[in-house]
Amino acid sequence: MDFVFEKEWQEVVKEVSHSFGEQLDYTGILFIIGLQELGHDFQTFKKDQKLEIMHIGLCSVLLHEGYYTFIGRDDDGWPHFERVHTLPALTPEEQERLVKRSIIRYFRPETSV
Repeated sequence: MDFVFEKEWQEVVKEVSHSFGEQLDYTGILFIIGLQELGHDFQTFKKDQKLEIMHIGLCSVLLHEGYYTFIGRDDDGWPHFERVHTLPALTPEEQERLVKRSIIRYFRPETSV
């Protein structure tokens, strides 16, 4: 087990969860990142919009890993991304670790996890 990674992850979860007053998992944090990148306040969204917001969050954190690039916003202000590199074939556990590592780097760009 990578204790440095786990420590960094738990610290980010604690900080973000504290800011929102509830315990969040990595999908909840992706949603928060998506909202932040969208630039909208929290409001009621339809199920498909929530999925799109999570996708914005995912693209935003993977952008820093070199997998996506930001291509602009549509007329409604929603950001759009283009895949630059194909993600490697990963197990579900490896995918989760990649996303968590990317979230850590999103909040702490100076980290080396």
